[in-house]
Amino acid sequence: MGWFLHDVLNFENESPVTFFSQPNNGDGLRKLNKILGYIEKDYVDTVDMAELSDIAINSVLEELDPHSSYINANRFKSMDESLKGNYEGIGIEFNILNDTILVIWPITGGPSEMLGLLAGDRIIEIDTQLVAGTGITSKDVVAKLKGESGTKVQIGIKRKGVDDLLIFDITRKRIPLNSVEISYMINENTGYIKVSKFSATTYKEVTEAIENLSKNDLANLIFDLRGNGGGYLDAAINISDEFLPQDYLIVSTKGRSRAENKFYARRPASFTGKELIILIDEGSASASEIVTGAVQDNDVGLIVGRRSFGKGLVNEQHKLFDGSVVRLTTQRYYSPSGRCIQKPYGEGNEKYYEDYHNRYKNGELMNQDSIDFPDSLIYETRGGRVVYGGGGIMPDIYVPLDTTKVNNSYVNYVMYSGLVIRYAFQIIDKDRAKIMEQYDLQSFIDDYKISDEIFKGFKEFIIENDGPESKDGDEVLYPYLKTYIKANIGRNLWSSAAYYPVVHSIDDILLKALETVEK
Repeated sequence: MGWFLHDVLNFENESPVTFFSQPNNGDGLRKLNKILGYIEKDYVDTVDMAELSDIAINSVLEELDPHSSYINANRFKSMDESLKGNYEGIGIEFNILNDTILVIWPITGGPSEMLGLLAGDRIIEIDTQLVAGTGITSKDVVAKLKGESGTKVQIGIKRKGVDDLLIFDITRKRIPLNSVEISYMINENTGYIKVSKFSATTYKEVTEAIENLSKNDLANLIFDLRGNGGGYLDAAINISDEFLPQDYLIVSTKGRSRAENKFYARRPASFTGKELIILIDEGSASASEIVTGAVQDNDVGLIVGRRSFGKGLVNEQHKLFDGSVVRLTTQRYYSPSGRCIQKPYGEGNEKYYEDYHNRYKNGELMNQDSIDFPDSLIYETRGGRVVYGGGGIMPDIYVPLDTTKVNNSYVNYVMYSGLVIRYAFQIIDKDRAKIMEQYDLQSFIDDYKISDEIFKGFKEFIIENDGPESKDGDEVLYPYLKTYIKANIGRNLWSSAAYYPVVHSIDDILLKALETVEK
């Protein structure tokens, strides 16, 4: 677990409505306890005091900053599993298609894979109870399939080409949740690693990925942190350590009641190749920005993409007696050049989280010149290059958003309605055996094409599902849609190993990074 996770509050002997254990914490605190007590004792209707307490806590924390928060026990359990890097269950990726649970991929090494479940299997029954055609939700599926290691669940599977229902008795076990989505050699001497979060296992996953890539002629490394919203601070520090020379400053933290704490690289960098490139965008936050800032400020790599989210606050986590958690902002972190990249939050949480819309509206996502950095927020890297504070990390090489896709209503509808994914399932259902017989992973990536006939079927599929017809001018984006259909077919057959290489062929930020290392 991260260094900032502490079990420091214990209210087990308190009543559900007593927030503060000391009687002399101030008039305001006594007043809040008194009001809640009056409500519990005298209010005209029955009140769920636990729920009301949650609302009161959230209201208090919302007045502080956007990242101080209260998390109830059930939600925290799910979030904690993700950051610990594992959960307990049967080990499948699934989706609900046409009111049926479809197995997208059995997780490698999980109990479902070991028993022989296959991508494309449909779950018809769970513990002899019919679940197909019943309106089951993803939340319901998770509740039925997850459970403690060692417990059993029976599922009935319909498999194409098999008449009878296949019955599997599955013993649940601990399933790894990888934060490295893929690592591969993108060309002869350039490796690529995609990290989705910073969890308890991320450092180990990243070092193993670098080690495996180093078995090739690894000269350049592209480290993709786009869309990575952060996680454990110690994971970010340890990963930064792999890229920085020994004794270089990684990050420092400081708060009103916390002394300044500086973190330095403790060993020589493990990656010492020709070029390190970090990919970021407006979804890269917190721990992602720590790694990015350490690399940029110490001049050990280049940053490519768009300005990061801008979360420079450190949250300490306090676990309460009922399993719920309070995350309280106690410090700010500062990059090696001294900049705090936390964006302003004084106008309320709603405006804070509208920042992406505002960046789009003011043109920043399409034009670097639309970003205005005050002179007071200019800093210098170790080598004397200018960098900026005041709300996210600005990349060294800016790549604008492709507005031909973003502003096209047909493409937006198709991509965000899930129709691409659903149509890919339909192709797989019909042609799985044929594709697998004709292609292996690499030949699929290199040679498989979405034919005009398949794409015609896709346009008809959109209309059949109450989507729009394409209009004049949309044709220019058909190759883009074909790429995503192919990528989702590949994901069903070979998981991320096919999906990412296919999508990367049209990925503007990645292609700019490759262009940079090849100069």
